[in-house]
Amino acid sequence: MKPLEGIKVLDLSRVLAGPWCTQLLADLGAEVIKIERPGAGDDTRHWGPPWHGEGDHRVAAYFLSCNRGKKSAAIDFSQAEGAALVRNLAADADVVVENFKVGGLKKFGLDAASLRAAYPSLVYASITGFGQDGPYADRAGYDFIIQAMGGMMSVTGLPDGEPGGGPMRAGVAIADLFTGMYTCTAILAALYRRQQTGEGAHIDMALFDTQLAVMANQASNALVSGKDPPRQGNTHPNIVPYQPFDAADQPIIIAVGNDRQFARLAEICGHSEWVIDERFASNAARVSNREAMVTLIADVIRTKPAADWLGELEEAGIPAGPINRLTQALSDVQAQHRHMVRVMAGTAMVGSPIRLEGQRADSDLPPPSLGEHTDEVLANLGVASGEVGRLKAARIVG
Repeated sequence: MKPLEGIKVLDLSRVLAGPWCTQLLADLGAEVIKIERPGAGDDTRHWGPPWHGEGDHRVAAYFLSCNRGKKSAAIDFSQAEGAALVRNLAADADVVVENFKVGGLKKFGLDAASLRAAYPSLVYASITGFGQDGPYADRAGYDFIIQAMGGMMSVTGLPDGEPGGGPMRAGVAIADLFTGMYTCTAILAALYRRQQTGEGAHIDMALFDTQLAVMANQASNALVSGKDPPRQGNTHPNIVPYQPFDAADQPIIIAVGNDRQFARLAEICGHSEWVIDERFASNAARVSNREAMVTLIADVIRTKPAADWLGELEEAGIPAGPINRLTQALSDVQAQHRHMVRVMAGTAMVGSPIRLEGQRADSDLPPPSLGEHTDEVLANLGVASGEVGRLKAARIVG
């Protein structure tokens, strides 16, 4: 039995932050009903190439990444009868997740105030770009904009003045993904509190807030120093050496996290004297003398192939690794051992990283086709098959 079995989630979200949250809830055992627009569905169904499948049955790989474990019901809640159907689904739900603009669901009676007034035990999570209040509350929020406004791009990329220098977004939608994870955490906390109080909650999550929160040490550096952390490419603002080095054939990452590891690195580099050199004897000293330290290490690392260094570094207990392309990472022996790539209904996808008591926290339902479960969902509401036919003819459901 999975930990969230028996929990029902009504998913009114689309694109990434909300679906990432609800996929995680589905992996943990919740029943997730995804409401989609008849005939169109979640926008990300069309964000290809690449595509899985062909013709009318093709779906973008993007959609597959964040919709495992869900049931798709195509219901047009912009029409009164469709909105009534979704409100009936909310009556039987423990959780609602939505990512519409502030106030966007009120006219359908699907906003937090309306549904929680009717169902006080409901946990209702709203995800927006900037939150439910404040001067930016009415703005749309997209991950790229949030990475720019939230400081992420200011510390990502090569320094100004270097070839290719300038602000750079992360290679995945980090604000969306982290907001989805924070939202899931908040939902679990609200469900736990509900066990004690019987009361639900309205969870207000903002991509902008999340982006600021996950700036972590960089934000703390700025608050403590009063200065903006610089972009410094693949080096670390607080640790040296912690960066790529070119071996004789390819680059590798060496990540020294403490002085004990540095002493072992100095030894295998053949320069034990670095440990007693006042410029390098502590991490703080190495940060202050970064250029000199990195130059000395780089001169040694380039003398042997990557495989030789990685073997010695692993034996010495010094964190290091190759710089893999994504296909290499997905086929790595560790990824294979952990079964991180799954094939469901002929679709390859990355599985959940969560293990509970040695068991994977993965849903066995593949990402749904648009409206695949509409009939099942409506039947569970008590809607007769003849009535379902009428609703389909009227394009209220699909």
